[in-house]
Amino acid sequence: MADKGKGGHLVTKNSYTNFQIRAEFWADHNTNSGIFIRASDPNKVGADNSYEVNIYDQRPGQEYATGGIVNFGRIPVPSSYKAGGKWNTFLITAKDTHINVEFNGIQTVTMYDSKFASGPFTLQFGNHGKEPGGAIKWRKVQIKVL
Repeated sequence: MADKGKGGHLVTKNSYTNFQIRAEFWADHNTNSGIFIRASDPNKVGADNSYEVNIYDQRPGQEYATGGIVNFGRIPVPSSYKAGGKWNTFLITAKDTHINVEFNGIQTVTMYDSKFASGPFTLQFGNHGKEPGGAIKWRKVQIKVL
């Protein structure tokens, strides 16, 4: 599900409810990407039908910047804490209604929500078809079912 220049998603075949994802990523300073969890429509993935753990240092609304969940927020972290130009790690834990995100060992989200109960997860690449767009690289993506 990808279109060169427009971006896309690598979508898991399996659906997950309770899990922990550990993923390493490298992002340019202007990258707009993320990991979408519990996607309710794997054919049209977005922040309106899944939880989007964002990678977007330059996002105008910093409450949903890198390490935040779009439309749900993030715990305040230093504004200098950015992903661009280096390897980073996400640790995302979803257990029933509790979702926790750690970005390079710093907790950036802890919340309780039941909007999306189960679904595949995706690795986003590209920049939503917008230019300019920064590169995203993924490595060592692991999932553990809880």
